[in-house]
Amino acid sequence: MSKIINLSLIALAQAHHDHAAIIASEGIFTYRDLLDASARVASCFLNGEDDLREKRVAFLIPPGFHYAATQWGIWRAGGIAVPLCVFHPQPELQYIIDDSRASIVVAHPDFAKVLRPIAETRGLRFLLNSQTLSQTKVALPQIDAQRRAMIIYTSGTTSKPKGVVATHKNIQAQVTALVSAWEWTANDHVLHVLPLHHIHGIINSLTCALWAGAKCEILPKFDAEEVWRRFAAGNVTLFMAVPTIYVKLIEAWEAASPAQQKIMSEACVRMRLMVSGSAALPIHVLEKWQEITNHVLLERYGMTEIGMALSNPLHGQRVPGCVGAPLPNVEVKRVDENGNAVAPGTPGEILIKGPGVFLEYWGKPDATKRAFRDGWFCTGDIAMVENGVYRILGRSSVDIIKTGGYKVSALDIEEVLRTHPQIKECAVIGIADETWGERVAAALMLKPGCVMTLDALRSWAKERLAAYKIPSRILVLDELPRNAMGKVQKPQVTKLFKRT
Repeated sequence: MSKIINLSLIALAQAHHDHAAIIASEGIFTYRDLLDASARVASCFLNGEDDLREKRVAFLIPPGFHYAATQWGIWRAGGIAVPLCVFHPQPELQYIIDDSRASIVVAHPDFAKVLRPIAETRGLRFLLNSQTLSQTKVALPQIDAQRRAMIIYTSGTTSKPKGVVATHKNIQAQVTALVSAWEWTANDHVLHVLPLHHIHGIINSLTCALWAGAKCEILPKFDAEEVWRRFAAGNVTLFMAVPTIYVKLIEAWEAASPAQQKIMSEACVRMRLMVSGSAALPIHVLEKWQEITNHVLLERYGMTEIGMALSNPLHGQRVPGCVGAPLPNVEVKRVDENGNAVAPGTPGEILIKGPGVFLEYWGKPDATKRAFRDGWFCTGDIAMVENGVYRILGRSSVDIIKTGGYKVSALDIEEVLRTHPQIKECAVIGIADETWGERVAAALMLKPGCVMTLDALRSWAKERLAAYKIPSRILVLDELPRNAMGKVQKPQVTKLFKRT
């Protein structure tokens, strides 16, 4: 494995100079364009320094060429990339900028009004991405693969999101495992519709494509009709999405005329691989997708802290409801609550070890220490193994909600809802949903004389929570069910929702 990142990702790009790398709303760009643009971006970030030396650079740029050029520019300058979510409200963006202790903030002009005040009040260097591309190129530093490369923030699996730190070596291990297992080549053309603040979109789709010298066609946002149009164009060889996206694509296919359906289905037959992840794929969705496209979706398992760990095979049988076997260079074991190994056919928590496992939670040494047991990362996910194939049973905590491919903390949402002037107390849970996996629901205790509607709560929450964290159902109670110690009994809350 290469020690210097400039001799791996950058060298690979240099070998594909005139091959198309990014197809996006800004145009079509070759690997030569990406290398040139990222060198200019890196030169701008350096601003006379010889190396950023792991300074954090937070950036908010829509999916496309400028996103990739900025990400590469941060890496080539020796910085740590901190991608921000284009859908997050200002308080969540501010939290990540503060928690990562970013010294540079980069924004697309569309987001300047949101990020500039945050940067200026903190005395941080603020740049528009258009400024970074106009810089004269200077000599760039050599970057050791052991250095920190990126901080991706979790969706909030504790009361506050944690920054997951990956080194260049971690990223290289994550990418090469997938390139090998899924047989990426320079002839591939992936259609990218995933968020670029999440490991699924950053690593599995964008970075794997660029590592292999493939084409990455990036849509600014998911649109079912546009995805079907791109499939029908006949160029796409790979597609990766979350189960919710496949549900939406099925709905669009069902709404089409028989003649259109034939064209849509035939377009998918020409593709070589379709992947589903970030949430459990309902079997009926897998079966329907196979019926209309002749593709058995490849399910895999991973998380921000480890990249991908398990995958159904590219060639061979893919077991519905299962996530396959360990990927290259990934060690997996399962243990009981006491840390003892469990036998096949017995549920156990998944523990992971390998070069793709993250370095640390940023600024949280205690949380990092708790996440590992004798060198193994404890995922918190429970699985069964049958005939060497893993089946995920769920989280070990009732406070994690999986919705639309995101893992959301109920505790985090509760903390925000409690700041509402009319809410006295609340309990947030996940309710099973065929489209989203789970939907966020909130049981509320209101202050005396107050009235709350779902529309009113959602309108208020849009300014404070990401869209996928906003409750889609509410239930107003006089009292929340609690045990003798005063702790809210969430299984009882779930039962109350089922009765309504």
